[in-house]
Amino acid sequence: NIFSIEPVKLKLMDDIFKIINSIATYENIIITGSFLDLGFNFEDIDILLISEREVDTKSIEKKIENSLKIKNHIISFNKKTFDEALSTDPLWRMMLSKCISKHRLKPIPKKKIDYKILDLHILKSKPLIDNFDYLTGKEKYKLVRNLIAIKLFLTSKKIIKENVNKEIKLIFSMDVEKIKDNFLDKNSFIKKYKNIYNKTFNEIMRYAKK
Repeated sequence: NIFSIEPVKLKLMDDIFKIINSIATYENIIITGSFLDLGFNFEDIDILLISEREVDTKSIEKKIENSLKIKNHIISFNKKTFDEALSTDPLWRMMLSKCISKHRLKPIPKKKIDYKILDLHILKSKPLIDNFDYLTGKEKYKLVRNLIAIKLFLTSKKIIKENVNKEIKLIFSMDVEKIKDNFLDKNSFIKKYKNIYNKTFNEIMRYAKK
């Protein structure tokens, strides 16, 4: 799901692959996150390292930052935990819907409902209601995006950024850029957010009772 990317980013990724290749044993390296969006509006590079061996991620992060002068965040998985994350966690599905990997990725595994994981994620989106006045537009968008990703996961819809943003526009009657820019009517926005939050939470709890 990447149709265009700047040459300088391709060079950075190639350098990252070479650095990791020189100091770690791995099955795959995956780069994802806002780094892959067009432009340079990102804070760091998100890197997933799939390895059956224990990985010193902090040491690798430091090596990359010292060599390339760019912040990065590495998360390590083994094959089993990576597959489990993709089958049960809508946020990982959304993140991996747009990525660049060193080696070809397997198809995303069939979804499994783990209400504990979903409950934990939806609780992380609740602060938007109580802290609306203190959050930036980008923070609000992230919480809304995560909530909608959970909603799409429960209804078995494909979780990609475009689908999430389309659902946000449908529910809130506005483009996501308006949320990111914090141009919101508080009462109207929170009313709609609470409604979708409660419906999604109740659906998760339905699985908890099975």
